[in-house]
Amino acid sequence: MNSSKNDETKTSTLVSWGWVNQTNTSSSPVVPPKAPSTKPAIDLFSPVRQWLNKIEVKDAGFAHFLCQQIPSQCPFERRVQFKGYTLLYIPPLCKLNPVYDEVVALRFRALCYLADVCGKDISSYC
Repeated sequence: MNSSKNDETKTSTLVSWGWVNQTNTSSSPVVPPKAPSTKPAIDLFSPVRQWLNKIEVKDAGFAHFLCQQIPSQCPFERRVQFKGYTLLYIPPLCKLNPVYDEVVALRFRALCYLADVCGKDISSYC
């Protein structure tokens, strides 16, 4: 008896829409081939996000400008009513903006600067 014949195992592997028989002569377990790596999706807004996150609020006038220009609530949300009945409701669309979170964070940094550093009342911006 030949012991090398007993150690051989045959496996089938799917390769490009066809099965290929492979012979494994070692007693180690068969490891399937790695799947081809997929390329990460390209994020076109990454530079804008990084730029917005790097903006530092160091001036009270700039902080007031940001708080006035960036709304605290989504301006696109509407409820069309007629005689107390809601005819049409438009949900907030700001979450569709790809840099929404960064803009809101910038407004928050401006509010924190005005309240903590300058000691101003920010209740008019809320």
